[in-house]
Amino acid sequence: MQPQRIAPGPGQESVWDYPRPPRIEASAKHIEVVLSGLTIADTRRAKRVLETSSPPVYYLPPEDVRMEYFVRTNHGSFCEWKGHAGYYTVTVGGRRVENAAWFYANPTPNFTLIRNYVAFYAGKMDGCFVDGERVRPQPGDFYGGWVTQEIVGPFKGDPGTQGW
Repeated sequence: MQPQRIAPGPGQESVWDYPRPPRIEASAKHIEVVLSGLTIADTRRAKRVLETSSPPVYYLPPEDVRMEYFVRTNHGSFCEWKGHAGYYTVTVGGRRVENAAWFYANPTPNFTLIRNYVAFYAGKMDGCFVDGERVRPQPGDFYGGWVTQEIVGPFKGDPGTQGW
């Protein structure tokens, strides 16, 4: 059953207006990721991946991520659009968060703009911020979208949404 689209208000976007297959767009918004009181990522050069029914996923250039806190894991996943993803465990101040971030080392040709860029599960970090606003994680434990005040759903990820 197709969910009822929430109409966006002024300055808002509906995830139901995002395309399928997804598109990439540059974002000059200030993106910050914090774990154990340390800012481990800080950029104004992120890429947003926008896909129908999902909040944006922000991919950050590795030059703007404190990669010394990241260790590649054996975990992986596959996206029909982007290809095979690798994952990182992040350790800061004795706190270790397994598979907290992911990347595409060899993305499909349409997604080469995010090659090796790092995306974070907001729910696994102490805080992820877009222009100073603390984001909410996309529902569920698989998708990594970031929900802000400017994004309306409903969002894929809750129980019963797998078929959307």
